[in-house]
Amino acid sequence: MSKAHVSDAVIRRLPMYYRHLKELEKAGVERISSRELGERMNLTASQIRQDINCFGGFGQQGYGYRVPELRWHIGEILGLEKQYDVIIVGAGNIGRAVANYDGFRKEGFFVRAVFDVSPSLIGVDVHGIPVQAMDKLDAWLTEHNADIAVLSVPASQAQATADRLAQAGIKAIWNFAPVDLHLPEDVVSNHVHLSDSLHILTYRMNEEALFREIEEKARMNGQEQD
Repeated sequence: MSKAHVSDAVIRRLPMYYRHLKELEKAGVERISSRELGERMNLTASQIRQDINCFGGFGQQGYGYRVPELRWHIGEILGLEKQYDVIIVGAGNIGRAVANYDGFRKEGFFVRAVFDVSPSLIGVDVHGIPVQAMDKLDAWLTEHNADIAVLSVPASQAQATADRLAQAGIKAIWNFAPVDLHLPEDVVSNHVHLSDSLHILTYRMNEEALFREIEEKARMNGQEQD
């Protein structure tokens, strides 16, 4: 299956599949149907099958999916059979939270270095890693391997810092800065805009009232035209 045929929506669902399948495997579930998995994930059985078939058929008709096997296949698709060396640029609250989260190590993501421009943070221990000055970044990347950079700097510094990381050979950036980055084609990125998540949440809170208002306006406009 070519990359062009896998939609962003399917890719965004892959980590959800992996998480749910890990939970099922931990609970001792050996087999699950697309209907049962769909009910668990609030998706249709058809959607489950379509998503998984993007990467080949891993189930049997009338039997369903073997949970450990499907979890392994999706982990392989996500590249989770490898280990990744990570650096963090920006040792503020978000950067320190990422460094301190042990769950990433369990998934194969290992923070190797943390950098910041603030003199008050340089030398501070973050989960066993001393924060280094930004002027040491290029030399560090020359001497060490880094697969992923976590970018948690102010918006005003984000693009210039991302450009510097790309020029130094970083091929993947996890961006927490509240700005969309413009990167070379060979550098992949994932933007985590925290306020966007809150905006979606507030939309969901107000969705029913919003559509009642839209329907009422449409009804009133119809009466006026009559």
